[in-house]
Amino acid sequence: MPMYRVRPFHRVGGEVLAEQLPTCMYRLPSLRRRPSPAASPPQEEVDPSLQALESRQEEILKRLYELKSAVDGLSKMIQTPDADFDVTNIVQTDECSPLTTNGADLDLMLGKDYGALKDVVINANPSLPPLSLLVLHSLLCERFKILSAVHTHSSVKSVPENLLKCFGEQTTKQPRHEYQLGFTLIWKDVPKPQMKFSIQTMCPIEGEGNIARFLFSLFGQKYNAVTSTLIDSWVDTAIFQLKEGSSKEKGAVLRSMNAALGKTSWLVGNELTVADIVAWCVLQQTGNANAAPANVQKWMKSCENMAPFSSVMKLLK
Repeated sequence: MPMYRVRPFHRVGGEVLAEQLPTCMYRLPSLRRRPSPAASPPQEEVDPSLQALESRQEEILKRLYELKSAVDGLSKMIQTPDADFDVTNIVQTDECSPLTTNGADLDLMLGKDYGALKDVVINANPSLPPLSLLVLHSLLCERFKILSAVHTHSSVKSVPENLLKCFGEQTTKQPRHEYQLGFTLIWKDVPKPQMKFSIQTMCPIEGEGNIARFLFSLFGQKYNAVTSTLIDSWVDTAIFQLKEGSSKEKGAVLRSMNAALGKTSWLVGNELTVADIVAWCVLQQTGNANAAPANVQKWMKSCENMAPFSSVMKLLK
């Protein structure tokens, strides 16, 4: 028995027309119905641009798969150290010859130029003398026969007497061709030190840190990738943070130096590198030497016990 009755809407001749009520909201063709073999479905036309896009996608996926295979192959050959891996052991086992031994070939590094002497020409401002380059000049003089000269450019009105004699007196004059390297320093009004060793063909190397790297490379020292990266990092840190940074940055650098020098005699490993030379000279230029921590103070004394550093100390007085 129904819950309630609905009055009929249509009457024709007294007869009630049965209402055809829907059994669903809308009708859909049955998905389970299989088309007859005789009636083949109509084939839709494929857009050519869509075909081209699919082909391009397949080509990209193929190339990505090939690249992934190549990277997987390389990863099996290369061992990547963890981020927390202590590189101290690698640095300490990095074998390199002391700076006092003869082994570097200047002709091999600078190129052989028959009948002419290779000249390193540096322009520097006397208001901020590049101390690291003077230390490196003294070290190079211990290794090679160097023809040294100091000149003053017309852009500079006056230069202190000690800077004019920063290379000392070269008493023994020999023919030019008997020297291995020419080292000329020109006091000039420039914003930062500039260097050339091939005047005609070479763009100048700018910046005290970059020039110091080049000069130190003349010793022919060989380092592994980890040591080279650490050396470059300390040089950049000394120039851009310890020399040009804020007081907060300088304090952070001094703490990092103190921690590093608590493990090794020098900033990188157990041999003097260009990082020690640049960092020591920056401390002298900025006047932060007296406020340095204990390990840094001990390291500075080790530097000053070497003749090239002590000779530069005289220029600061």
